[in-house]
Amino acid sequence: MTETTRSLRLQSPPDDVDAVHDLVAGLWDDRPDVGALDRMAFETALVELASNVIEHADHGQGVTCVVSVTVDDGVMSARLSDGSEPGDFRLSPREMPGVDAESGRGLAMVQMLCDELTYERVDGENVWSVRRTRIEPEAS
Repeated sequence: MTETTRSLRLQSPPDDVDAVHDLVAGLWDDRPDVGALDRMAFETALVELASNVIEHADHGQGVTCVVSVTVDDGVMSARLSDGSEPGDFRLSPREMPGVDAESGRGLAMVQMLCDELTYERVDGENVWSVRRTRIEPEAS
């Protein structure tokens, strides 16, 4: 099967992570060869990353984010970009916070579910990329 790509321009508010779920649902309709475990892991990571962008990039003016998702026979990848100010964080290997922690799980979860998570500042935009190698055989 060939490469399949879907994109979405998300503007929050009013858009939220439901728009990302809808984008990915359409992708899965076109890619029945992606197994359930790979679907769940990749979608969870992507929605968590989008949620972080919506929450932390909005400084009172809303946030516009472009989400592009690509699936081929071996890899699932996504790119999220937004034009807000650069974030104040370090993207290093993370551990899940303690059970009583009220935050800090998002990027740790993305790192656990994907092979690669990167962040860079490009031409005035925050650019996040995630990549997951498919581990399940094609669904029958």
